Amino acid sequence: MKYNFFMQNKKSKNILIVSVFVLVCLSIFGIYRLCVRNVSTAKPINKTTVEVASVVRADLIKTIPLTGQTVPQAQVDIAAKYQGKINAVNVELGQTVTPGQILAIEDTKDADIAIDQNKAAYQQAVADATTTVSTVNANYDKAKADYDKALASYLRNKQVFDVGGISREDFETSQQTLADAKSSLDALENQMDGGVTASILSAQATAKKALVTIAASQKERDDLVLTAPRAGVIGYRQAEVGDIVSQGQKLLSIYDNSKLYVDCSVSEQDLASFYVGMNINVGIESVGKTIAGQIIYISPSVDATALTYSLRVLIDNQDGALKSGMFTRSIVNTVLRPNALVIPKEALLNKNGSQYVFVVDDKNEVHQRTIQIGVRGDAMIEVLSGLDEQEKVVTNNLARLTEGLKILPAADEAGDSN
Repeated sequence: MKYNFFMQNKKSKNILIVSVFVLVCLSIFGIYRLCVRNVSTAKPINKTTVEVASVVRADLIKTIPLTGQTVPQAQVDIAAKYQGKINAVNVELGQTVTPGQILAIEDTKDADIAIDQNKAAYQQAVADATTTVSTVNANYDKAKADYDKALASYLRNKQVFDVGGISREDFETSQQTLADAKSSLDALENQMDGGVTASILSAQATAKKALVTIAASQKERDDLVLTAPRAGVIGYRQAEVGDIVSQGQKLLSIYDNSKLYVDCSVSEQDLASFYVGMNINVGIESVGKTIAGQIIYISPSVDATALTYSLRVLIDNQDGALKSGMFTRSIVNTVLRPNALVIPKEALLNKNGSQYVFVVDDKNEVHQRTIQIGVRGDAMIEVLSGLDEQEKVVTNNLARLTEGLKILPAADEAGDSN
């Protein structure tokens, strides 16, 4: 009996001990879970290292590269104006020529014959005009004399007829003679224009036409002698004595390299940086030289294919060291905006058509701010509104930034951060 009681008490005691142990374990596990939950849900403290830059006022600079090729100031092609045979070629490739110098001569025999023929035609026309003048004057003098004679006879017969000295038939005959003489004289006077008859004017016009024909023939002969229209160097020669050339065939070319042009293309965005008269340094890579030049032309309209504008620079080449076709490269540093409020390009972000930056406050926290920008330079961007001078903006790690984030400026990376 006592034994059974003892065993029952011992069993109850064991159950109690196990129960207490289980409760302790459950409590420890619950405390552990609670701690883990609190740790996992606690807000971490982020400090992203970034670089910052101050908003400052400075000249907004843009570097514009220009590439192009040299072209001669003038290239004149000498071509045959008429078909014919070459009788002489007086220049060689590379030879320097002066204005008016004879370069080549075509056969002029046919032209000389035509000139002689036209001179003879002119002399004949002049003689015909002289004969016509003499004939007209003689005819007029005769008609005037006949009229004067008929008038005198009529007046005399009228006096005699009035006293019955002659018959009416004789009087009417003298009257008719006067009328005929007057008609002939009037006909000649009506043909005259300012004292000259139409026949004389026609003869004089024929003589003048013959004179013009002589001048045309002489001009044709002169065109068979090919001369230099300007100074330069012979850069093309395809003519030899005895060649039969056709009308318009290119025979020679004169290049004037005393001054050279450099033609470049400029985008619409950069066009405002250039103006006629602007000085520019032109680098010639093949000769290792930089030569002073000046812009002399900017095209008034855009090239429809390339969508660029043409720009021409004039450079001096009196020493002849430069040739046409050389590659050129120029660098132009232009001030887009003087004393502008600027930020680095790296600080700008674009979102949904708006521009914004991250501004750093005095607690090293960043705040997103929308701004309005102006023109863009090489490294900086003009700020029109949204920022004040000496404010600080973040320039890197922008994708990691959020509103109110605590940052560590790179300048304070050694530990001097708030």
